[in-house]
Amino acid sequence: MDFTLTDEQRALQETARRFAEAELPALAAEVERTAEPVPHDWTARYAAMGFLGINTAEAHGGLGLPLLDALLVLEEFAKISVGVAFPVFECCTGPVRIVEAYGSEALKARVMPAMLRGEMLVAITMSEPDAGTALTDLRTTARIEGDEIVIDGTKRWCSGAGHSEGYVVFCRFDGVPGAKGVGAVFVDRDTAGLSFGKAERLMGFRGVPSADMTFEAVRVPRDHLLVPAGGFPKLMGLFNIERLGNATMALGVAAGALEQVTAYVQERRQFGKSIVDFQAVQIRLAEMAMKVEAARLLIHRAAANAGTGLPDPREASLAKCFANEMTREVTGAAMQLMGGYGYACEYGMEQRFRDSFGWGIAGGAIDIQKVNIAASLVGRRFSQRG
Repeated sequence: MDFTLTDEQRALQETARRFAEAELPALAAEVERTAEPVPHDWTARYAAMGFLGINTAEAHGGLGLPLLDALLVLEEFAKISVGVAFPVFECCTGPVRIVEAYGSEALKARVMPAMLRGEMLVAITMSEPDAGTALTDLRTTARIEGDEIVIDGTKRWCSGAGHSEGYVVFCRFDGVPGAKGVGAVFVDRDTAGLSFGKAERLMGFRGVPSADMTFEAVRVPRDHLLVPAGGFPKLMGLFNIERLGNATMALGVAAGALEQVTAYVQERRQFGKSIVDFQAVQIRLAEMAMKVEAARLLIHRAAANAGTGLPDPREASLAKCFANEMTREVTGAAMQLMGGYGYACEYGMEQRFRDSFGWGIAGGAIDIQKVNIAASLVGRRFSQRG
């Protein structure tokens, strides 16, 4: 068992770190101030550096590298901010992976190159007003009429709604109940009948737009079908890639907080000495570092075991759950160590703290991950119904 990154991985990580630290802080501040997503001229720069296609297959124009390599880059971006990391998250660990795996050749030929050029982000829309954790209760319907698929329904909490150019839409086909009726369809943003609600005001996640989506007799070509009814397990298998992306975003937020507060406690002086010389501060730093490293190891294990394939569901749940809890603890401790400077918006730690809470809600809540982990331990699923 080797925990050492390869020379190529270290070089990629260092390239991402240098770019992020030199180029992204000003952009991150602007995204936080305006709550507007990263502009397309910036996603084009990401694309030119190869950051959007790290684990996209070479056959589709990407670098064809393992998932772990993509997560190394994502962490470096997330250390700066969630907002500036979001395009990398969507392209490397988001629903574009579903398009790549299950899209028709014509759809992939259109979507993948545009994504790799930074011209198209693809968002996933799963949740509904009455279907979040209980995803198989979704009511958005899809029916096939000749050469078209007709979609009706309402989606909620779609990250990227209104901004992303394409959407992977989870639908219920032909009224079939439960998981057996769930599949997915690709819908372009400008499709007739698709509309977006007002942007949600969230605690954090500035630059990650979220809004309702309404589908009123939305018609798309039949070759936009990604996964037909009965393919729910396939969709959730690929969603474990996104869960590791989620975990890595949480890790990046915490790792950035640890780096920031470590510098702060060496500069801040009280009672005639740097506060890092106080044992209580040293212990707090050590606890934070242990949590960050443990989360990184869980994430890297799941990604390394997946290679260029799919993560193990249990390993993905362990990594996501731990990272989601860890980032809240680490950013909270960092904010406390920085005192008034941590609480002030000017210095950025309170932003990290706000952003830290979103990851344990998105992509499968912390508690449902724990239920999944327990189910894997005892070898059976636990019904949450009745």
